[in-house]
Amino acid sequence: MDLRKIKKLIDLLEDSNLAEIEIREGEESVRLARTPIGSVPATYAAPAAPVAAMPMSSPVQAATGGRPQPQQGAEAAPGGQDLPEGHVVRAPMVGTFYAASAPDKPPFVTVGQQVKEGDTLGIIEAMKMFNPIEADASGTVLKVVPENGEPVEFDQPLFVIG
Repeated sequence: MDLRKIKKLIDLLEDSNLAEIEIREGEESVRLARTPIGSVPATYAAPAAPVAAMPMSSPVQAATGGRPQPQQGAEAAPGGQDLPEGHVVRAPMVGTFYAASAPDKPPFVTVGQQVKEGDTLGIIEAMKMFNPIEADASGTVLKVVPENGEPVEFDQPLFVIG
């Protein structure tokens, strides 16, 4: 489904009195639900971080929140940790990282586990939609960078597969 269509659906939901809308196109489906202010989704109750408006002068600044980026070729995880050598799986979007499908379920992968291309490594929640993060290479999980429930940025390293 086209991202422009999804944005139009979001606008439709915001402009209407609907609490939920679901659209199916072939095998694809999108479900948008409005959560009343003051309520918490039952799946995950993660605290929301306050957002401050910052003027951005370039698309790079807008995508990175105005923070300086590491030099090209310098692979460092948040907190200044170096990443082990291997294939780095990066966040395809901004959102909240979850290592398991539910709080009471085991994580999708752990360090030392063998994965195949296409295996689910984790989930990123963005705009109340849960997006699976799949392995784009086969190998052994060498590192899981973010903690469960931690916010992640676009293109941030999530996993290292060796």
